[in-house]
Amino acid sequence: MHRLTTTFVLGYHGCDESVAERLLAGEPFQKSANDYDWLGPGIYFWEANPLRGLEFAAELQSAPWGSDITKPAVVGAVIDLGLCLDMTTTAGIRQVCAAHSSYISNCQETGDVIPTNSLDTHYLRRQLDCAVFAQLHEIRKDNIEQPIDTVRGVFEEGGPAYEGAGFRAKTHIQICVCNISNIKGVFRVPEEQLV
Repeated sequence: MHRLTTTFVLGYHGCDESVAERLLAGEPFQKSANDYDWLGPGIYFWEANPLRGLEFAAELQSAPWGSDITKPAVVGAVIDLGLCLDMTTTAGIRQVCAAHSSYISNCQETGDVIPTNSLDTHYLRRQLDCAVFAQLHEIRKDNIEQPIDTVRGVFEEGGPAYEGAGFRAKTHIQICVCNISNIKGVFRVPEEQLV
């Protein structure tokens, strides 16, 4: 956990156009609490990548499990990272690894089934990762430590960007805002940033 990353970042939230308009009009964001959310419960943003946010909304629109998205859109937000669990740092990864060990021990004691991550190339479902982040939040709460404001992680996603590429076509930095007060403003994304 640290406050070493640049304090303010621009994040982009893919959603339906009607949701985007409500957010721009001042309605608060709603936290996602799916059991497969990569970085645990919170509000998800694509860091510095409005086009990927829009593409994600379009992918959701055609998802086989159904979606509320009828017209894909994206809104921008100014985010204060605050106390950030940064998964691009050794310290962040160490904290999550410790939470994983605690989670596995708890499951073994209670007999609960340990979830797995589904790494299908089209629909990533990360039930294990989500459970580990939830465990980390609980550990901090139990130890009366300051709650995490944001979680930040790099995700390699998609196929190779080109034949022989060492990076993926949809690699991105994702931010999960746990503390909604760290969203300092919402803005309409200029059209020229979406081409």
